Amino acid sequence: QVQLVESGGGLVQAGGSLRLSCAASGRTGSTYAMGWFRQAPGKERELVAAITWSGSRTYYADSVKGRFTISRDNAKRMGYLQMDSLKPEDTAVYYCAGESIRWPNEYSYWGQGTQVTVSS
Repeated sequence: QVQLVESGGGLVQAGGSLRLSCAASGRTGSTYAMGWFRQAPGKERELVAAITWSGSRTYYADSVKGRFTISRDNAKRMGYLQMDSLKPEDTAVYYCAGESIRWPNEYSYWGQGTQVTVSS
């Protein structure tokens, strides 16, 4: 089993920044992609960003390109999502996902989520 735990969410004003972290533990594949998703109230979950094991390939949703940056530290088994220039529409629960089944959208393991609220 693999456990993923997100942290770093909170309340921030529009234009501000937050950095989400995802800590992985347990048995994982030797190499695995990671993704960040979000789900706002009344909306479907959407993929925000994804990164391969090596970091050589990334994916960003159009709505966050140029504002969010995904990264990872494999030695620490950590993933990160740096969110800059936040907008009220970025408000959602953000989930970390690991071990992609199909790049970049499908994953085997999920964290419990962390709330991000952006005030106007």
